[in-house]
Amino acid sequence: MTALRHLGLVLALLASAPAAILAAGAARAQTLAIQPVTVQLAPGQMAATVTVVNQGTSDSAFQVRPFAWDVQDGQDRLSATDQLIASPPLGTIAPGGTQLIRLVLHAAAQGKEAAYRIWIDQIPSASEAGAVRIALRVSIPVFAEPDSRVAPALAWHVALQDGKAYLVADNSGTRHESVRDIVLSRPGGGAIAVEGGISPHVLAGASRRWRLDGALPGAGSQLRITAHTDGADIDQTVAVGPRP
Repeated sequence: MTALRHLGLVLALLASAPAAILAAGAARAQTLAIQPVTVQLAPGQMAATVTVVNQGTSDSAFQVRPFAWDVQDGQDRLSATDQLIASPPLGTIAPGGTQLIRLVLHAAAQGKEAAYRIWIDQIPSASEAGAVRIALRVSIPVFAEPDSRVAPALAWHVALQDGKAYLVADNSGTRHESVRDIVLSRPGGGAIAVEGGISPHVLAGASRRWRLDGALPGAGSQLRITAHTDGADIDQTVAVGPRP
């Protein structure tokens, strides 16, 4: 792992800690470095590993929980699953120590890519005098491809709903697409603010939406979207209004 990638992941983990700790004394954050941050299982691949390194100065207990992942009404939904197993589910890592977490699929994906997430939680130890331990959680996507050929197929539109505007990506394909660095522009120029902090993954057979800020042209107008994906970059027009 390069120093830059390691630092970015540690900062991301720290950002997931509670914004406020309602307790007296000092607050001390623990750091876990995790690699990879996305797991992609190729056709026929039924297992993978995730490496967790304790960057702190004391023992760090952890818990791993797998979930099935889908999207309903534009919102991510996680549900308990026995199709993906994490081993060990619990453990403790010594300072500077490393733990390999093995992920095993019980059944291969069928017809389209299967999507899961694993939560790796840092479990707070017994409170130390005058200190508050900040537990961290990282959520890692796990994608499993079927034996058949899969590919994403995105269609874009801007939906107007209850006085709000959303950029919507519908994926009618059989594989997820990851969309980053979205820029949405008005006719003649001028960017429209696109909500940040949204998962970039548009799951197979699902939709993802981003809230828009600022004045928009009327329904039927055309905007321009540019973005980066895992495949080809996006540069196309987007219609404003209800889904065609």
